[in-house]
Amino acid sequence: MTAAAGPYVLGVDSGGSGLRVALGVVGAEKPVATAVCAAPVRTGPAGIDAGHLLEQLLPTTRELLAQAGEQERAAEGASVAAVAIGAAGMATLGGQLRAELPGALESALGVRLLALAADAVTAYAGAVGQRPGAVVAGGTGMIALGTDLTSWRRADGWGHLLGDSGGGAWIGRAGLDAAMRAHDGRRGGSAALLARLEAVFGPAADMPGVLYPRTDRPALLASFAPEVAACAGDDPVAAGILRDAAGHIAEAAAAVCPRRVADDERCEVALTGGLFRMGDPLLVPLREELARQLPQARTVPGSGDPLTGSLRIAEALATGDLRLPLHPTMLCVPAYGPGQKEL
Repeated sequence: MTAAAGPYVLGVDSGGSGLRVALGVVGAEKPVATAVCAAPVRTGPAGIDAGHLLEQLLPTTRELLAQAGEQERAAEGASVAAVAIGAAGMATLGGQLRAELPGALESALGVRLLALAADAVTAYAGAVGQRPGAVVAGGTGMIALGTDLTSWRRADGWGHLLGDSGGGAWIGRAGLDAAMRAHDGRRGGSAALLARLEAVFGPAADMPGVLYPRTDRPALLASFAPEVAACAGDDPVAAGILRDAAGHIAEAAAAVCPRRVADDERCEVALTGGLFRMGDPLLVPLREELARQLPQARTVPGSGDPLTGSLRIAEALATGDLRLPLHPTMLCVPAYGPGQKEL
């Protein structure tokens, strides 16, 4: 691979499935190289472990630079103009990252332009870019984020016990509840979902022993969401669960969608995440709900994922064109040097 012409930027996406890194060039449409670190970054009493992130990020970055033909510049530690790191939990658990990463990345790579973002922000940047609008990121959980480019508005994303209404875990739990109701002979039960529960997990009476000891209960609940979608065409209970989920998702989008956009524009609402790969059983009622609750909006597919969003933020930072609003925990750009404050 030959070296690229422009300055390099680095996008990082840290989530439950591991650390993903993309090396890009200012002005290029696609990354020069990408890598996946299989181990998720640890979270401890002090929040997201900055040392563990760096243990994976630094050698991976040097390897990506080497692949791009930048071995000498990588050794000198001055090849990367800007870095943007998006992390799940950044808003509430990112204190150690905000305290330690600026100095560590400057020392190791010569980086003096760094953005630290919540994963919802990088999802927004990947799906919408730097325009006013809203994004709904749906997977196991569900969060909506919107901006008019002066401030951020967030709805949900509070976890499976307090919210994430309409997300994968919420749908899966509602489906399992309907299955258990059918098992008991209670109102609101679904024989179709009971049959799927027993096919996937075994006897219904054993379900508490399957679910409750698990430390990954949200993921287990979400694993049943595709079964709900598969039954929705013929089962009114399953179809009703997805209609209710669509209503919750649309409510979150309506809560964050900018109230004012240009007179000749419509607010864009982007849908991103694995939840929406469920297809028409969810998307058809969701489009109906969005049209009803947000008639002024236009629903669009996300143009990129959170890793793409991180790379876009890094490039905007490198070129002095970062238009997304800064926030102490959602999107911050630490400044360098004694006595300097965060931008």
